[in-house]
Amino acid sequence: MTNKEIADLLRQIARMLEIKGETVYKSLAYRRAADSIEALGQGVEEIWREKKLRTIPGIGPALAKKLDELLRTGRLAYYEKLKEEIPPSVTALLDIPGVGPKTAALFLEQGLLTLTDVETAAREGRLRHLPGMGERTEQRILQGIEAAGRRSSRVLLGTAWPIAQELIAQLRAAIPLEQIETAGSLRRMSPTIGDIDLLAAAADTAAVTEAFAHLPLVASVIAQGPTKVSVMLQAGLQVDLRVVQPHHWGSALQYFTGSQAHNVRLREIAQREGLSLSEYGFRRGDEEILCSTEVEVYQLLGLPWIPPELREDRGELEAAREGRLPRLVSAADLKGDLHMHTDWSDGLSSVEEMIRAASEFGYDYIAISDHSEGLTIANGQSWERLQAQRAEIACWQAQYPNLRILQGVEVEIRMDGTLDFTDEMLAQLDVVVASLHSGLRQDETQITARVIQAMRNPHVDILAHPSGRILGQREASAVNLEALIQAAAETGTILEVNSIPNRLDLDDVHIRRAIEQGVQIAINSDAHSAPSLGAIGYGVATARRGWATLSDVVNTLPLRALQERLARKAAHSTGTRGGR
Repeated sequence: MTNKEIADLLRQIARMLEIKGETVYKSLAYRRAADSIEALGQGVEEIWREKKLRTIPGIGPALAKKLDELLRTGRLAYYEKLKEEIPPSVTALLDIPGVGPKTAALFLEQGLLTLTDVETAAREGRLRHLPGMGERTEQRILQGIEAAGRRSSRVLLGTAWPIAQELIAQLRAAIPLEQIETAGSLRRMSPTIGDIDLLAAAADTAAVTEAFAHLPLVASVIAQGPTKVSVMLQAGLQVDLRVVQPHHWGSALQYFTGSQAHNVRLREIAQREGLSLSEYGFRRGDEEILCSTEVEVYQLLGLPWIPPELREDRGELEAAREGRLPRLVSAADLKGDLHMHTDWSDGLSSVEEMIRAASEFGYDYIAISDHSEGLTIANGQSWERLQAQRAEIACWQAQYPNLRILQGVEVEIRMDGTLDFTDEMLAQLDVVVASLHSGLRQDETQITARVIQAMRNPHVDILAHPSGRILGQREASAVNLEALIQAAAETGTILEVNSIPNRLDLDDVHIRRAIEQGVQIAINSDAHSAPSLGAIGYGVATARRGWATLSDVVNTLPLRALQERLARKAAHSTGTRGGR
C-alpha cells in the first residue's frame, strides 16, 4: 500500500469516530498519524519491514499494531467493524460544506446514507423537520451539495510536485539526459494542476520515452511514441513526458510552461518583429533561429527572462518591457516561520522536535503557535496550559542559543469577533496569530465584520489563512477579502500566506492586491509536524505568483527588526509584550 492509501484509510477512521461521537482525542490520534505518514520521505512498508513503525511521529503501540495488521494482511479488522456501524458513504457527507459529524450522525439515524439521499430529502423539504434544523439550514445544505459538485478533479501542487521530482530523479538514474524539468501549470506553481507535464532534452528521444515507460512509479502506459509518452502512475495521476533535441530546449521549455495567455502575447510580440515563434524556436522567413535556453527566447524579443510563476498575462510582459519586474522573494530569504503547531494542541511533533527541525532548517527564529482553547477539536490550549508550554520553551531555548524561540498562539476568533484570551493575556505573548475555524458559512457582512473586529485588536499580529478555503474540500468563506486588505492596511495587521498545500491562502491574486495596498505578508508553514516545515516552499511559490518581494514579507526580517515591526501595532496598548 502507498503512504497516501494508508493515510486516507486513517483519516476515514477518524471521520467514522467523529460521527460515532467518540472523544476528540481518538479521532485526533488517527489524523495525526495520517498527516505524519503522508509527510514521510520514504514508504511506510519499508519502515514496517525494518520493524520501526514506532519511530513515525504519532504512531504509538496501538496504531503500530493496526498498521502491522494492515500491511501484513491488506485488511484492518477494526476498520471493517467500523464500516458496519458507519458506512463509508456517510463519512462522505462530511464533504458537504456545513455538515459536521453531529449532522452526519443525524442523517445516519434517519437512514440518509448517501449524498443522493440527503439531496433528495432536502429538495423535498424533509430535512427542515429534523431536530435542530430548519428551512434555512436545509437551503444551506443544498447550497453545500452544489458547491461540492463544483469541486475540481485537479491535483494539489503539494501532491504533484514531490511526485514529479521523484520521477525526474528516477529517469535521470535510468538514462543520460541533457535536461529535464517540470512544465505547464506545475512549473508555474499553480495551486492545483491537471496532469503532470515533464519536458526532457536528449539526442535519442525514443530511448528516453522507453525508459520513462518502465519507471517503478508507472502503473500503465496510455500512449508512447519517439518524442512523447503518457503514463498512469500507481498513485492514479497521469503524466505526460515530451522529449526534444537539446537545441530546441529553450523554446520548448518556454512554450510548454505556458500559460496559454502568456504565450499568445509573446507570439504577438514576435509577429511585430517579423518573427514566428513555436516550441521549435523562431523563424524569420526561411531562417530558423534556435534557442537552447529560455533566456535566449526572451532576449530575442527584447525582454528579460520572466520567472515562470509570473507567466499568467497579468502585466508581466509590460513590466518586463519597462524594467519593472520584481525581484521575487525566495525560500532562502526567509529567516523564520511564525506559525507552527506541536503536540500541545493538534501537532504530531513535540516542541523539541519542532525546534530541532527548525534549527536544521537554518532559521534564526520560529514562533510556536498552538491553538487556543476555543478550537476544542484541535485540543486547543487553556491559558494555564499555555503558561506550562512557555516554561518548556524556556528550557529548550537554553539548548538552542542560535535559534530564538518565540511563544505565540493561534487564537480563535469567536462568533462575535472576540478572542479566546483577554488583551492582558495576549500582551504577554511574542506573536499572536488570529484565525477562524467555525461559522465559516456566515454571510459576507457578518463574517467580514467579525474578522475585522479581531484585526483591530492591537495585539493581533497576523491573520491566518484569511479566506478559510480548503482546496478540493471547502470553498472560501464569504469574507470580503478586499475589505480585509483595507483593514490590514489601516491596522498594520500582517496577512498570512499559509503554506499547507490544500490552503495556500491568501491566494496569488489577493497577495498582489495586498502588496499594492502596502500590506505586508508572512509566509508560514502552519506545520503540524517536523517534516511539514518543508511545505513552506509552496507558500513561497504562491507569494511569488503574487509578485511578492523580500520587503513585502515580514519573516525575511532579522529578529530585532521583526520584533520592532510586531511591536508597532501594540505600541499604543497597555502592557508590554513578553520577549519584545
